[in-house]
Amino acid sequence: MSQLFNLSGKTAIVTGCNTGLGQGMALGLASAGCNIVAVNRRSPEETQRRVEAMGVSLLPVEADLASTTPIDDILAQAEEHFGGADILVNNAGIIRRSDALDFTEKDWDDVMDVNLKNLFFLSQAFARSCIEGQRRGKIINIASMLSFQGGIRVPSYTASKSGVLGLTRLMANEWASHGINANAIAPGYMATNNTEALRNDPERSREILGRIPAGRWGEPEDLAGAAVFLASDASNYVHGHTLAVDGGWLAR
Repeated sequence: MSQLFNLSGKTAIVTGCNTGLGQGMALGLASAGCNIVAVNRRSPEETQRRVEAMGVSLLPVEADLASTTPIDDILAQAEEHFGGADILVNNAGIIRRSDALDFTEKDWDDVMDVNLKNLFFLSQAFARSCIEGQRRGKIINIASMLSFQGGIRVPSYTASKSGVLGLTRLMANEWASHGINANAIAPGYMATNNTEALRNDPERSREILGRIPAGRWGEPEDLAGAAVFLASDASNYVHGHTLAVDGGWLAR
């Protein structure tokens, strides 16, 4: 059974893994033997140190995923250093908060470009490389509780994460026959930079914690097992699914 979860010799592209959820998933994949292509706006020094301490390699690639321009270079570097990537974790994302009546077009476009547009075109390039290289591929998109719910004061984030759930299903429909698994993880309310404002608001934090059956905010390491499962042979017949890792939030 342990071989089903063994990622030795595999390579994963993980976007946005300097800190937080991306770092938690990168460390989980590395612990299963996976090399990491770490795509960030700045060098992921802590992540690199912790990954390499596990005896696998991390290739840092500095890129601004507000644009699709870096995509070809990301895939080319993975090919040059590791012979290509087997896994893609689309974790990079941003959020803008404002009442819907006051929300600006720039805040809409900024979020959609990173969270949805770039996710699709990076996945497209990854899928092409897998098909051309005749190798199995695993795509793990990062959705959200707001893929299922409306939320408040985050119009473009809600739209983008709802779109991630839908695109994950579309990718599965089109690419499963090519040996590519496309699935998503929907984190619950996690202790990350994106939720700092919520956690610092005593009333909102109390409301959120009161609805989570597990009684706590999630931590980045809570996503490690889900990421390894969806990246491994254990999930070879799982397609188009969005796995909630939410402490029971959606069950409430």
